Amino acid sequence: MNYFNLESSVGIALYSIAIVVVCWVFSRLSRTLLILFLKRRFTKETFGETRLKFTRNSLRFIFGMIGVLVIIFTVPVYREQVGYIFSGAGILAAILGFAAKDAISNLIAGLFIVLFRPFRIGDYIELNRGMGIVEDITLRHTVINTFENKRLIIPNSVISTESVLNFTIQDSKILSFNNFMTGLDADIDLVKKIIAEEASELDFVIDNRTPKDVIDDSPEFDVRLIEVTDCAIHIRAYLWLSDPLEEFKMKSLFKEAVHKRFRAEGVCLPIPLRKIVR
Repeated sequence: MNYFNLESSVGIALYSIAIVVVCWVFSRLSRTLLILFLKRRFTKETFGETRLKFTRNSLRFIFGMIGVLVIIFTVPVYREQVGYIFSGAGILAAILGFAAKDAISNLIAGLFIVLFRPFRIGDYIELNRGMGIVEDITLRHTVINTFENKRLIIPNSVISTESVLNFTIQDSKILSFNNFMTGLDADIDLVKKIIAEEASELDFVIDNRTPKDVIDDSPEFDVRLIEVTDCAIHIRAYLWLSDPLEEFKMKSLFKEAVHKRFRAEGVCLPIPLRKIVR
């Protein structure tokens, strides 16, 4: 402080800039050292990237607050103002507590997300507000990149209370239900054969049979008749996929291919029946 005249505006400005620079340097240095340590420890750990990003954001916030507090309590003019403000500490505490409750709840919720790991950066999740890939978890909010390449920003306190459907938290493979409707006169065996053959041509479809199923020569794809209505037969194909992000594209290609085969091989399609009473 001997190098700065804290009684003048110029001295206070220079001193404040110096404190900011010092805090920035220490922030960068501490983040670099801690991240190197965490990377060494969590390189093969599933949630390493999430922890790294959250730690980096936390350290930036902490050093920023330290810098602000150092400036406030070491500059005489600011220190005097703080003294006046804290003379009404009870009222101030109530006001600050009410104003900061959302920020604090978001901070605590973000910490719980990192600790208890309901999802991680890179996970494919679905919420009431939409679905997408978790892009970042900050001290205040979680960023989700939707399939329209839009960013869904959700406060941590909100997302921590929602039910989250996580497609990739433990295992990336998923079971996809694919429904088809045929006419009542359709040859069910032929329909199942067509669906199984077209399923075998799809990308990202995997054989999820057990060794015993393979030895017993069980079908690679499970195709079942689900329901017979007054005008159609409902058949469902259960396909295991290696990548949940490809499910929508796969379903579209699958339905198109099966429909073309139905038309080519003369499989009758459902026709709605209406009974007219006079």
